[in-house]
Amino acid sequence: MPTPQQTRLPRSTPAAEGVAEAGLAAMLDAFAARDLEVHSCMVLRHGRVIAEGWWRPYTANTPHMLFSLSKSFTSTAVGLAVHEGRLSLDDPVTSFFPAELPAEVGPNLAAMRVRQLLTMGTGHHSDTTGRVRAAGNDNWVRAFLALPVEHAPGSRFVYNTAATYMLSAIVQQRTGQTLLDYLTPRLFRPLGIEGATWESCPRGINAGGWGLSLTTEAIARFGQLYLQQGRWENRQLLPAAWVAEATAKQISNSDGRAGDWAQGYGYQFWRCRHGAYRGDGAHGQFCVVLPAQDAVLAMTGGTGNLQGVLDCVWDHLLPALGDGTAPAGDPARGGGLAERLARLSLGPRIPQGRLADPAPGGTFRIEPNAAQLEALTLEFHDNACHAVLVEAGLLRRLPCGFDDWQRGAVPLVAGQDPRDCAGRASWEEDGTLRLDWSFVGTPFGRTLRLRVSAGALEGSYRTNVGAHAGGVEIRGARAGQTR
Repeated sequence: MPTPQQTRLPRSTPAAEGVAEAGLAAMLDAFAARDLEVHSCMVLRHGRVIAEGWWRPYTANTPHMLFSLSKSFTSTAVGLAVHEGRLSLDDPVTSFFPAELPAEVGPNLAAMRVRQLLTMGTGHHSDTTGRVRAAGNDNWVRAFLALPVEHAPGSRFVYNTAATYMLSAIVQQRTGQTLLDYLTPRLFRPLGIEGATWESCPRGINAGGWGLSLTTEAIARFGQLYLQQGRWENRQLLPAAWVAEATAKQISNSDGRAGDWAQGYGYQFWRCRHGAYRGDGAHGQFCVVLPAQDAVLAMTGGTGNLQGVLDCVWDHLLPALGDGTAPAGDPARGGGLAERLARLSLGPRIPQGRLADPAPGGTFRIEPNAAQLEALTLEFHDNACHAVLVEAGLLRRLPCGFDDWQRGAVPLVAGQDPRDCAGRASWEEDGTLRLDWSFVGTPFGRTLRLRVSAGALEGSYRTNVGAHAGGVEIRGARAGQTR
């Protein structure tokens, strides 16, 4: 097995690869100015890493949930299976699962092909994923096939994550292996990618449309493979014809807007403006390939504004790449890019004050609120604040360091095992206590801002993505007291 040192992509500098360092620095500035939570960023030029950074507490070696960026890897498995003669894009979907078909197969379901699963052109009127998972049936294949197909397959684009799950099920049906097991010797191992995991359905089929976790460099390697038209270290891992077909526009998805989600869709790849293409996932997971600039951008994040992230890329990174021959410009304008990338961190960029005297510790009962935060205990010691939260019946103990992120292990949702979490505490200028924590390896984070006066607590609770991204006001009183 290759060592991590042997599998690292080659490193270079922006100047050596004809990239304006100031443009890379401006992209970082734009992320911050637009309050876009980025967890990692890696830029490749001519196959070499010229910029890389992880916003603490995220690290280079921690796999990150990819959400729908997983779809592009599922597409790759289909391409390999086609190349091996195990299936064809024109095979009817019904042909793979005769025992799972409904009593009556309608004409649109009968006409659905593997090709339409790949292009999100199944003919369904709306995304089927929620209905498939809520069917009360562990057999997601049967649930998918039982749904009505209202339109002719190929006639319309409807983003449909369950369609990608069906691709996973097809690959497993024809190969006898899960996507992860099938791709490991064919893709992951040759690319030097280790530690990949993939969530599965109740029957053990990898989810396909979500659930893959990889490191940032693994995402970058995948993008570089596609940029090199399927070739890696003198081996053709993936047919060049598949790469060209999968990343070309196969179906129109325009809804009249001019953004990057209306440029056409390939085989689980999105077309972008500026001649680029990408795989992407919810909350800011990106693998962007720029063929004209011979560049790849890999990113992970925790933001609801994916178009905002791409706008920063086009506004700042794209001009910095130029045509590949331009000089790098004045290095001083980059503001010490390498040093800046090395000290990236989430959370506030303010001087850390001393602990309040006395610190507002104790247990507080929280009034009913939309976040279902029920109780909060604050404990101060060893230059840290430990917050114990009861949220919708789930208890979490969150260590938050004043000097640096502190690690712990807490469940993300009820019923799951504890997972890596890191917290940071700080005092704002008005005396507000701010607690930030991130579920490392996921896009998800939380922020509490609290003020305690005469036994009463006021503040806000905010998630970085999801239902409470706008923040929820909270009020409460020290246990045993009333407001």
